[in-house]
Amino acid sequence: MIWYTNLTMSYRYTHLTPLLSGWPTILFLSGLGMLLAILLSFLPSLEYSSTTRLLITQQLGAVDAYTAGRSAERIAEDLSNAVYTSTFYDSVLAEEHSIDLAFFPEDELKRRKKWDRAVNTSVSRSTGLLTIRAYHPDPVQANAIASIVASVLVEEGWTYTSGGNVTIQVVDEAVNSRFPVRPNIFVNGFSGLILGGLAGVGYLLIQSERVKRRHQLVHED
Repeated sequence: MIWYTNLTMSYRYTHLTPLLSGWPTILFLSGLGMLLAILLSFLPSLEYSSTTRLLITQQLGAVDAYTAGRSAERIAEDLSNAVYTSTFYDSVLAEEHSIDLAFFPEDELKRRKKWDRAVNTSVSRSTGLLTIRAYHPDPVQANAIASIVASVLVEEGWTYTSGGNVTIQVVDEAVNSRFPVRPNIFVNGFSGLILGGLAGVGYLLIQSERVKRRHQLVHED
């Protein structure tokens, strides 16, 4: 047991010593990684978000609250998926002309990808709450997209569901973020910090192993 403890301590000492003595390198690479990640975050256009929420309810008669909630959730999920279809996209653009059409490419495949990135939907579990977030470099455009998507769902949402007696209403009007939310500079910076630190640790361990091998070759000669 003693030899195992000594072996463990020797292993830790061998690997920790270069890390402790090389902390300036780790610190430098961590800072460099964070700086590069932050700088790269500014390459794409910074985007604002606009968020609105809809409440979907369905008249089912004499049913318990759980069944009613699950039914509303299912309908909300159907509507959430329908938002990403080309038919729904066309309905949004036909609603008003306050959306900058030049933002979306004419090519069908590129336009779908752009639309999928511009709009995000989520459903609160066991409820009929559907959250819609729109992203755009211009906060006014983000608000317009979110508002019109909600408007189309209120007016035509029943055509995208299989259930009847469905009521869709806006419970939270579209509200813009105060600052750009994409890309997330803080998350990217922290990720760069961690990756830079790991790169520094890996570099020191590799260098330590190289020095160790050189000493072994010298002694063998």
